[in-house]
Amino acid sequence: MKLISTRFITMVIIFSIYPFQMYAGGFQLNEHGARAMAQGGAFAARAYDASAIYFNPAGLGFQTGGSLYVGTTLITPKADFYGPTNLQLSDKTEMVNQMFTPINVYATYSVTEDLHVGIGVNNPFGLGTEWPDNWAGKFLTEKIDLKSFFISPTVAYKISDQVSLGIGFNYVTGDVTINRYVSDPFDPHAKINLSLSGTGTGFNAGILYKISPEFSAGVSYRSSVKIEASGSATFNPNRSVYPGGDASATLTLPSTAFVGVAYKGIDHLELEADYQYVGWSTYDKLVINFKKDGSAVTSPKNYTNVYILRFGGEYTMDEWQFRFGYLFDHNPVPNAFVEPLLPDADRNGINLGVGYKINENFNIDLSYLFLKFDDRKAKNTDPSIAFDGVYRSYANLLGVNFGYTF
Repeated sequence: MKLISTRFITMVIIFSIYPFQMYAGGFQLNEHGARAMAQGGAFAARAYDASAIYFNPAGLGFQTGGSLYVGTTLITPKADFYGPTNLQLSDKTEMVNQMFTPINVYATYSVTEDLHVGIGVNNPFGLGTEWPDNWAGKFLTEKIDLKSFFISPTVAYKISDQVSLGIGFNYVTGDVTINRYVSDPFDPHAKINLSLSGTGTGFNAGILYKISPEFSAGVSYRSSVKIEASGSATFNPNRSVYPGGDASATLTLPSTAFVGVAYKGIDHLELEADYQYVGWSTYDKLVINFKKDGSAVTSPKNYTNVYILRFGGEYTMDEWQFRFGYLFDHNPVPNAFVEPLLPDADRNGINLGVGYKINENFNIDLSYLFLKFDDRKAKNTDPSIAFDGVYRSYANLLGVNFGYTF
């Protein structure tokens, strides 16, 4: 019985590690304001509205008065899996349709002509996946749901008519829940539910430099965040050989940085190009601890640092603003670790949007993003996954924000 118990414990630990991959590139959200989103997320060199708290906190230094900027993004991902080819199968399995609605809420206020403060709440990491019950990958995942909230009080100071500095604090909360079948030869219908939550802290900072009336440049940085998570694992049916009960883990979310240059030398037209760096090399391994028997396991991840290229523009016509953008997002997941919890791949995004100034105080921004993933071929996956095949994915994103200035 002791041998069986040890084998089950090891199996459960290995599979319980995978929920934390939900924080990886495919579940990093960068749509934190409809105005910026419609321009491919290229906004660090201008940061005109309160979403500067995310894109470049120094942007607050050039704003006046107070403002509220509130919105959400409707995200509908779609993915199909063909395989598993390592079992000589090429069956098509469709991921269950879902909709996610990450929020962004910002409030800013000018204390003096040069000193500005603000606070933001958004969801830089989130979403989830759900596959049909009893599908081929049911021992890897059936459903997972991830939520995170970043609460970011921020301050900016304009040191001259050309230069502003900004800095902020990030308090982070998050939780994840996973449901999947357990590979138990004595009970092929057994399932596990793992639920963990945790908190962490970090900071963000930026500088915005107006080089000339036509050119501006911005640089911003968001630190990595160490999440200490705890929770429990439950089994249905429950058996003594399962390591149910308290569980814990530590995860370091990556640092990110923006470098952007904007040009507005053409009448009514502004253009910007940004380079976004994401330091995923911090996610080199993950350790899961189970209190019941004191067991722990270290799982190598070996994620790589990646980048996102962003281009966008905005054309103003009276009370209307017409926006467009493009992005290329490089994924951080090594080929050996591609699996159905995170069918990630390089992706291209096409953005469109419009803004309308209702009156002197109110405005509305709308944006649309079509995100097309490259086909991702999982081949010779890690033995803990052993699930080869092809993933084909895309997503539609619709953003809306309401702004109020005073």
